Amino acid sequence: MAKLQITLVRSLIGRNEKQRATVESFGLRKLHQSVVLNDSPAIRGMVNAVNHLVKVEEV
Repeated sequence: MAKLQITLVRSLIGRNEKQRATVESFGLRKLHQSVVLNDSPAIRGMVNAVNHLVKVEEV
């Protein structure tokens, strides 16, 4: 199964609560922190909602 490495590259300051919750659900708390998650339609949808805040790479 494919994996995605998601890295927080923009600050959450001034973002709405839904975007903050989405980023936190990835397990990201600090800038430039990365997590590796399984690729799924649900994760892809969440990434699309905050694509201006994160960098995504296939692993």
